[in-house]
Amino acid sequence: MVSYIKFEVSDEVMAKTQEALKIASTSGTVKKGANEVTKSIERNLAKFVVIAKDVQPEEVVMHLPKLCDEKKISYSYIATKEDLGKSIGLNVPCTAVSVEKEGEAADKIKEIISLITGKSKQ
Repeated sequence: MVSYIKFEVSDEVMAKTQEALKIASTSGTVKKGANEVTKSIERNLAKFVVIAKDVQPEEVVMHLPKLCDEKKISYSYIATKEDLGKSIGLNVPCTAVSVEKEGEAADKIKEIISLITGKSKQ
């Protein structure tokens, strides 16, 4: 297992996450890439963070789960950078995404958070 992955996410949750990100990227505000996501978390703007599971080197995103825990921001994982990029309408891979304004995806994101909070928050 990769060092920055703190819990397993089911395929069902990953599919719901991709769907929610698609909606949030068109009706709300998302930040993409490890640097933008880090700033979004540090400024307390992030409502939900998604990190790709196949990032190399791991150091690029390994600080994100710890930062999310410190700021009490829910986060999840998605299988690949390609899937993450596609889910927000990019034709290129993406390491991490932060949802700042959920838009029409608010209910879906709440549902995803409730599905993972038992695993991600103590």
